[in-house]
Amino acid sequence: MRSTTFTRLPAIVGLAVLLVAGQANAPRPQAPSALPGLEALPHDLEIELALSALPAHLQSEATVYALNPATGFEIARAGTNGFHALVARTGDDAFRGSWPLTAYRNDILYPIAFDAAGAKAQMRIFLDAAALQAKGSPAPELKRIIQQRTKAGFYQAPERAGVAYMLSPVLRTYSNPDAGEDVMTSNYPHVMYYAPDVSNADIGGATPGGMDPFLILHGHHGYIVQALGVTERGALNKQYQPMLDRLCSIQTLWCLPNTKGEQNP
Repeated sequence: MRSTTFTRLPAIVGLAVLLVAGQANAPRPQAPSALPGLEALPHDLEIELALSALPAHLQSEATVYALNPATGFEIARAGTNGFHALVARTGDDAFRGSWPLTAYRNDILYPIAFDAAGAKAQMRIFLDAAALQAKGSPAPELKRIIQQRTKAGFYQAPERAGVAYMLSPVLRTYSNPDAGEDVMTSNYPHVMYYAPDVSNADIGGATPGGMDPFLILHGHHGYIVQALGVTERGALNKQYQPMLDRLCSIQTLWCLPNTKGEQNP
């Protein structure tokens, strides 16, 4: 997913997050919304964005979720291949670290897809967060609940090795959620492998943001992140350019920077 330099991934999703010089938006993020802040995208755009997290050969038979602001995520299309794709507005990275989640943001855009093992484990946090947010749970309370559940073992580690895909050409979420609430928009397609209770030292991980693997979200729900190459990323950008244009027209913070690292108009 990246081609330059990141500080660290969220997660994502993932999680994972993407600080690439010239790949991430420079403007300061908008102020978080004091309201629950769940907003649906146009239905066809949300489906396309969710599926963009997956490689092409998995998209047609994957289960896809769409956001219902009144209830949370709902299945928009049932699949048969064990993969599940969605676009989170409050990702699992929002519950990392000791910084206070004082309000919900309206600019988070987190396309992620899980295999069957991840759908049973990692994805539950995304679904529960959306459902509680839709019910009106205040942001600080939601973070407390998810952290409490995680500490108590309610969200278990994946039962086997597996993979989560974040191949979408656009991602906006927390840049280093273990440390703070800074947010950025990135062009960083990547693949994540479940790595419960593994450290960066265990895998000889590199500094986040390069082409070499590194670890994010340490603990039961950790991931080893592997970025796609520059050529692959360029092909995805070209393939999804109409989708990127639509997103940029809806909210400027979802626009990718141009080749000079400047904000697109």
